[in-house]
Amino acid sequence: MDLLLRPWRADDDDARALAEAAASSPDLALQVGGADLSGVEACLRHLRATTGADSALSLAITVAGHPVGTVRVSHVDDVHQTAWVSYWVASGYRGRGLASRSVASAARWAFDSLGLFRLELGHRTNNPASCRVAAAAGFAPEGIERAKLRYGSERFDVETHARLATDPDVDLGAPVPVVVGP
Repeated sequence: MDLLLRPWRADDDDARALAEAAASSPDLALQVGGADLSGVEACLRHLRATTGADSALSLAITVAGHPVGTVRVSHVDDVHQTAWVSYWVASGYRGRGLASRSVASAARWAFDSLGLFRLELGHRTNNPASCRVAAAAGFAPEGIERAKLRYGSERFDVETHARLATDPDVDLGAPVPVVVGP
C-alpha cells in the first residue's frame, strides 16, 4: 500500500476527497469542529479557511495519492514542548491500521522535527475505535475528563492519552513517510 502523510491542499482534488470522506462518515463534521462538509464547494471553502491558517499542521493520510484521513498536530506550545493530536479516517478505510500507523509516524515526526516532548490526545469514551488507535500508536491513557466535549446540546466524557518523546516507538511496520516541504 502506497501510504504517505502530506499537508492538505486547498484544491479541487483534496476538496473532492474530503467531501467523499464526509459523505461516507456522517460523524466527520463533528471531528472537524462542526464544519460544513456538505459537498465539494463547502469542503474547498473549509480547506481554504484552515490550510495554513494557524500553527496547526493538518496532514492528509493518503493511499496511492488519494486523501483518506487526517492526522493533525495543533496547539503547539514551544515553551512546554507539547501539542495536541487528532485524527480521523474515512469509513471505507477504517480497520486497516492506517490511523494507528499514521498517528505513530506523525508523533515521531513531531518529536524529531518540531522538537516536541509531549503529545496529547483525547477521544469520546463512547468511541472505542479511537481508543484502540491511540493505544496502538503508543499513547498511554491518563484519565477521564468529565463532560469535556459538547456537540450540539450533548456533552461527552473524554479519555485523555499522551505519548512522550522518551517513550519507545511502537512496531506497526514501516513508518509512514511524512512529507511537509516542497
